[in-house]
Amino acid sequence: MERIYDYIIIGSGSAGSALAYRLGADGKRRILVLEFGGSDAGPLIQMPAALSYPMNMKRYDWGYLAEPEPALGGRRLVCPRGKVIGGSSSINGMIYVRGHAGDYAHWAESGATGWGYADVLPYFRRMETSHGGEAPWRGTDGPLNVTRGPRDNPLHAAFVAATEAAGYVATPDYNGHRQEGFGPADMTVWKGRRWSTANAYLRPALARGNVDLVTGAMVDRVLFDGKAATGVEFVRRGTRMQVHAAAEVVLAAGAINSPQILQRSGIGPGKVLQAAGVNPLVDRAGVGANLQDHLEVYFQIACLQPITLYRHLGLLAKARIGAEWLFFKTGLGASNQFETLGFIRSAAGVRYPDIQYHFLPVAISYDGKAPAEGHGFQLHVGPMRSKSRGHVRIRDNRHDSAPEIRFNYMSHDEDWQEFRRCIRLTREIVGQAPMDPYRAHEIQPGDDATSDEAIDAFVRNHVESAYHPCGTVRMGATNDPDSVVDPECRVIGVDRLRVADSSIFPRITNGNLNGPSIMTGEKAADHILGRQPLPRANDMPFFHPEWETQQR
Repeated sequence: MERIYDYIIIGSGSAGSALAYRLGADGKRRILVLEFGGSDAGPLIQMPAALSYPMNMKRYDWGYLAEPEPALGGRRLVCPRGKVIGGSSSINGMIYVRGHAGDYAHWAESGATGWGYADVLPYFRRMETSHGGEAPWRGTDGPLNVTRGPRDNPLHAAFVAATEAAGYVATPDYNGHRQEGFGPADMTVWKGRRWSTANAYLRPALARGNVDLVTGAMVDRVLFDGKAATGVEFVRRGTRMQVHAAAEVVLAAGAINSPQILQRSGIGPGKVLQAAGVNPLVDRAGVGANLQDHLEVYFQIACLQPITLYRHLGLLAKARIGAEWLFFKTGLGASNQFETLGFIRSAAGVRYPDIQYHFLPVAISYDGKAPAEGHGFQLHVGPMRSKSRGHVRIRDNRHDSAPEIRFNYMSHDEDWQEFRRCIRLTREIVGQAPMDPYRAHEIQPGDDATSDEAIDAFVRNHVESAYHPCGTVRMGATNDPDSVVDPECRVIGVDRLRVADSSIFPRITNGNLNGPSIMTGEKAADHILGRQPLPRANDMPFFHPEWETQQR
């Protein structure tokens, strides 16, 4: 391993792999990627249907556990983060959502100048090869293959028909002109395999010969000469090592690890750093603040017909599915099974969708456990823009200590109102005539959970994270004391150090965060190289013309 590189990237996840690919594109710049995790080889990661396994394995997951949540009765929710090449893109649900145009408008209005929808859409196009998406909104020659499942289970068509009967619309591509509505889901799967950023970006980057990857590297801190970043100190196999960057260091370690590394490097809230035994270099209150996530509940309904995926959960059926996938990369193993998605507005006066639906033709949890009663189907449903905020803080100055992760879930009164609307709107959809041949009783919340109090109790006891942490190194104007990086991803108060991952999001975007995280790496690469950003797009996305007075 060389000791001096042009650029050092910390983290090989969604943004980090994209950065390695673009920064090293000329074949001349020397790039080092530091990653603590190891290989992503094997069916548990590469087979899409096996998605519940890697996020529950110590080998692939950092194993973070959030602090007890007062509003959730003291429950501690897990916070899976990828500890493997490809980062969380190697353990996620492979659901691909760009976010809504309104999300990026908010970013720009919040001080992230140059990150409006017209600015980011060209980067989404550059990074994609969309198979089945809506032209000309989608990319056609990017590294990231985005595909759709077969949707051959009749429950998919019945559910979309039920949404239309309830007054909503079908959308051909929620990543195209119109997000609002229900339709086929995009997934990062290609030729039957998980198309993580390790597969899409990192391996092609490594093949050029000018990008090095070091695994097993637990980064302790960024090194500085004065206030200029010069390199990185990390621990590998018990040995403390240093590498140096001639140009810049780029943090792409994610919403939990990026603020943690910044704080250990002396950049963060002064009192937090001092309490942890770290000498402050830059007192920046926003480092680790602004933590956001999506919460969701699993709305489960018993099915009258034995057509759900429940019939494939036995050991023999799983063996057949696994064998077909192993030899042919086809069959049920080649899909994440989240093949229908939807976005709606919860009420009149909401400008763009604030509720997301994932439809799944089985009643099951992320740990792979099905309810005892057998055949059922479920909707993952939750609000998109909670006002609750949390934080990530180091506890001490040790490189191997887990940080304090406090989400403060459901700490805002509106969170409860939003979930009540989610439950009641879902019941209205499921109660439509197209679901009559399939709908039996509610497994959960249960037919009796109708009052505000009963719904709140269900949410308190059963709400789960969608595993979308972000926002902890907020991007914004340099004169905003809550900002940590400027609109070119440069850490405010120091030189030669940037952050490019989901931690810089000013506010969480609609849907799953893998797509926006990759886009962030793509766009940041142009800023780092001093290139003019891609020309702004002129496309006009859909906003409901009667949003002020109509809910649908």
